[in-house]
Amino acid sequence: MWHDSLPRTGILVRHNTAVLLHEPVPLIGRLVMPLMLLLALRPLYEAAQGPVGTGEEVVGSLVTFSLLAMSIVGAAIMSERDWRTWDRLRATPVRPLELLVGKALPVFGVLALQQAIVLGVGAAALGMPVAAPGLLVVACAAWGLALLGLGTAVGVTARSYQQLSAVYDIGAFVLTTLGGALVPLHTLPGWVRAVSPVSPGYWAAGALRHASAGDTGPALTAAAVLLGVAAASGALAAWRISRGWGRSPAR
Repeated sequence: MWHDSLPRTGILVRHNTAVLLHEPVPLIGRLVMPLMLLLALRPLYEAAQGPVGTGEEVVGSLVTFSLLAMSIVGAAIMSERDWRTWDRLRATPVRPLELLVGKALPVFGVLALQQAIVLGVGAAALGMPVAAPGLLVVACAAWGLALLGLGTAVGVTARSYQQLSAVYDIGAFVLTTLGGALVPLHTLPGWVRAVSPVSPGYWAAGALRHASAGDTGPALTAAAVLLGVAAASGALAAWRISRGWGRSPAR
């Protein structure tokens, strides 16, 4: 089975990578915008939080702008309906998991590059302390997989680009504000702190902060929660596809 699956998945990965790179300007923007935010808000974070402010800013910027990975993979799946290519894919031997991996893996590469650039600049140029680089890589990978799982689940659930956009707008608020990415949770109202653990962004910010500080136990716990989110959302997406999601709408 695997010797048939891997070539098909590889073809899908190459195709979706080519589609992603066909319009490189949005990708460049996703790499540049978090760096601009870092430079613009650094004085504010340092004035408010002192030496630890840089680390908080880097984590907040990374969590916030990595959310764009959700929209990329979700739109890539939705485009199959718009291009009326979904029925043709369903008629091939491609399995749901292969399709999801083919869509998500190129986006994961972009996300990994974004994480490397933001964390590299934060550590090398801005003085962000990184006590456990390996643990930080684990935290980044878990957050990336969670984002891709959520993005694919939304992509196969939404029925139009308008619905997709609305979900991402609301999701951005939930994942950043409720997650304590840009604003420390202790400064927010009590009800926000009480519900914040329902947000994957809460666990992402916690995983990155604990990994940077070298707190192995809390970092791995948060990473495990993110992997659970990735598994659950990915399973939902695969189930939706196996049930015949996305029949090309008649026009």
